[in-house]
Amino acid sequence: MEFSAAKIAEILNGKVEGDPNVTVSNLAKIEEGLPGTMTFLANPVYTHFIYTTKASVILVNQDFIPNQPVSGTLIRVENAYTAFASILDIFTRRTSEKSGVSLLAAVSKTAKVGEDVYIGEFVCIGKNTVIGKNVRLYANCYIGDNVSIGEETTLHPGVKIYKDTVIGKNCTLHAGVVIGADGFGFAPQSENEYKKILQVGNVVIEDNVEIGSNTTIDRATLGSTRICKGVKLDNLIQVGHGVEIGENTVIAAQTGIAGSTRIGKNCLVGGQVGFAGHLVIGDNVKIGAQSGIEHNVKDGETFFGSPALEISKARRLYVYFRNFDQIIKRIYQIEKLINKKNG
Repeated sequence: MEFSAAKIAEILNGKVEGDPNVTVSNLAKIEEGLPGTMTFLANPVYTHFIYTTKASVILVNQDFIPNQPVSGTLIRVENAYTAFASILDIFTRRTSEKSGVSLLAAVSKTAKVGEDVYIGEFVCIGKNTVIGKNVRLYANCYIGDNVSIGEETTLHPGVKIYKDTVIGKNCTLHAGVVIGADGFGFAPQSENEYKKILQVGNVVIEDNVEIGSNTTIDRATLGSTRICKGVKLDNLIQVGHGVEIGENTVIAAQTGIAGSTRIGKNCLVGGQVGFAGHLVIGDNVKIGAQSGIEHNVKDGETFFGSPALEISKARRLYVYFRNFDQIIKRIYQIEKLINKKNG
């Protein structure tokens, strides 16, 4: 599928400098651009490539000023990185669109399936489940009973959705995601035995959420585990039962969140962070990679370390830790001087 520079500029509300009729049919990195491809320049580190790239169309920021000729057609936009992301989304949708229901899928007679959906091979859809229009369910997905999936949502191969889960519009769940498995609830008994506590809640995922491969989100014991709109979860994240993650929070890979913890809006969480249970994490919080969070965190704070400390204190202590051997030597020297003086 081809797009002209003029059409791309129209979509992005940009301005063409060069040939508006030149067409592109693929996307490329700026250093690898070839005729017929489109690329972008957002990071100044890559500026030198704009003079050597063979890409036909290049997205640039409005304030970009070339200091030598550029062979490609420029499209000036407010934010080249964001604009390229929008075009990438359009290209991906146009080139990977599928529709129809595979003869190898199993769809309950009581399920309600919207228009223009794609249901791939060996997908299983349970009783009374509702699938919105333009939903894409790729091969080997399992959708349990009484599930609701909103419009324009995509489930990649092998996603498993347990019963009663609610998924909003325009969400993306990558391969191997499991939503709604039982929360980790066991009551200690005598003889070192444990009694399983039934998990009768569900999981609610709001609109515009993206969840990375092999991430798991447990159903609540009662009520809902909730992933609010705009949240982005990386691969291999564990979200425990009854957790709530606030709007537009981003969490990197291998993070684990214990049950009933509340994470606020617009937070940034690094990889391999561990959250204890029943915590309250404020809005606009930043947490460094491999931190261990064992207490509540206030709005706007930045924490790092295990156990985690406020960032300025963590950095000061790290300086001491890095010089710990020298500090010990000085203490020994001082002790010797004191003992010699008193002896």
